[in-house]
Amino acid sequence: MYQGLLVIDADAHKLENPLVLREYLEPEYRDRIGLVIDSLGDQRARLIDHNPATGKADFTRMFPQPQGLGKGGFRNLHPETTLGATFNHLRVEHMDREGVDVQVIYGTLNLIFSSIIDKDFAIALCKAYNNYIADDCRPYGDRLKPIGVIPLQDVDEAVKEMRRCVNELGMIGVAVAPNMPIPHPKAPDAFPDIRTCKVISHPDFRPILQAAVDLDIALGIHGGPGSYMVGGISDHTETFVLTHIFVQRNQQQLAMARMVFDGAFEQFPDLRVGFLEGGCGWIPDLAHAFHEHWEKRIRDFDPKSPYRPSLVEYTKNMMMERGSKNKVNIINQAKNLFDLLWNAEHDPSKIDDASLYEHYDLRHRDPMDYFKRGQIFASFESDDPGPMYMPTGLGECGKHIACFSGDYGHWDGVLTDCVKDAATLNDYDRDYLSLLLGGNALALYGDRLRNSLPESLKAAAAAV
Repeated sequence: MYQGLLVIDADAHKLENPLVLREYLEPEYRDRIGLVIDSLGDQRARLIDHNPATGKADFTRMFPQPQGLGKGGFRNLHPETTLGATFNHLRVEHMDREGVDVQVIYGTLNLIFSSIIDKDFAIALCKAYNNYIADDCRPYGDRLKPIGVIPLQDVDEAVKEMRRCVNELGMIGVAVAPNMPIPHPKAPDAFPDIRTCKVISHPDFRPILQAAVDLDIALGIHGGPGSYMVGGISDHTETFVLTHIFVQRNQQQLAMARMVFDGAFEQFPDLRVGFLEGGCGWIPDLAHAFHEHWEKRIRDFDPKSPYRPSLVEYTKNMMMERGSKNKVNIINQAKNLFDLLWNAEHDPSKIDDASLYEHYDLRHRDPMDYFKRGQIFASFESDDPGPMYMPTGLGECGKHIACFSGDYGHWDGVLTDCVKDAATLNDYDRDYLSLLLGGNALALYGDRLRNSLPESLKAAAAAV
């Protein structure tokens, strides 16, 4: 706790022990996952994937991607947390020292599972990880709350695995990728080097969203560098510094925008989604863009009635601009240009094309409503000033979005004084600080988390 306030780390990480994880895999897949040392002496995961070119399981892939555009991490083991992220007895000692009551545990290697081409291999990896992390956290169940992972490659299997994670393994939520890479229609034979993506809000994934609502669990959207998921600007950078600056933010921004404008939040008003490890300071600006474009291009926009000045007005202004000499020439020029731009043959009111009405089904719903009714959450780390801007940029609902994350186990996470630094970075009032340190995480993960807390923490949770 921090000065009597509940502290929940909403996005901590496991560094999967590959030797142990392999024991949970079905025997037929065990030789398809391992560790290698790359040309720079860095450790990477090696997976043998389906090869689109040969039709066989002979495609050797390294994660994170070791070089080129979208380059993944290297030298990314943290001296303070690597052992604790692997061995839980050390993790809990660190939590006690820093005042973290509960950690919600996401994986690290498993963040790339939705980039695997072989559907059956991806399913096997997800099941193995979920069994592994459930067993791993069980002795520390009051403090460590594992999050499952599901295979987007097979929606039916993903839903089954969601239900198993919650109903059989006792998890409080599942992680999903912000997008799943798929072949680019212009270069289908170049996949996965050239790709586009299917975002998590795609209609094919709606059964997953429905299952999250039915189970009353949070979906934790979690991307990662060097994973082959589409990463926006990061797909066009070749150093890890630049890739990491953009990858999480861009993946989360795309996922959030599509969830809003594809109507996923509208279809599932009780769905709660955490957009994780991308910070939160960008949210007010993006939310304003959502509102502005909804207001001006959806609610108030009539594509059948665009502004069309009169020929007289147009000609008059053209003469004022170019002078009154050669009036006949100017009049002819104005008429020709006017006819070209506003030809009656292309009368917009007579064009019958549904694509004119972008996101028309959302014309009665301001995107800000999704923030106000508690569907959208994000994480912030101890040195992130983003939470101080949220109420200024979004009003009262801005206080109910940001969840504290130490990003424990990752290279850029901070351990020493992480709670203290997060709490004192700004002069937060106690009510807002209570939300930042624990209350918003409770709202995101819901009763599955709240009811699993030990008796010693339930009073503090009830006070949030």
